[in-house]
Amino acid sequence: MENLVIIAQLVLALSVAYVWIFRFDNIVLEFKQYGLPDLIRNLVGASKIALATILILGIWYPDPVLYAALSMAFLMICAQLAHFKVKNPISKHIPSLILLIIALFIAGVYAGIIPL
Repeated sequence: MENLVIIAQLVLALSVAYVWIFRFDNIVLEFKQYGLPDLIRNLVGASKIALATILILGIWYPDPVLYAALSMAFLMICAQLAHFKVKNPISKHIPSLILLIIALFIAGVYAGIIPL
């Protein structure tokens, strides 16, 4: 069962890395739609990539995973709020909502709330 949390860490980390590295053009458009400056976009991107890296390294070094997962969850909540702000359709909310749920699952496991 502990493989499930490792899979969750990989799914979350690789999904975030994929979007912020290979689909960056979409990120640029979304942040313009939200009315957020480039500096915020770059800070969010660097934070998400760093957190994704910590989640992957957390497979072998688990100490920082709880904090990385909670931080990622916070950023996904911010993404949800941004989607609501610009009144995006629900289909635009789903990816960050799924990643939020995965981040909370990981945090729950590492906090001992969800037993495996």
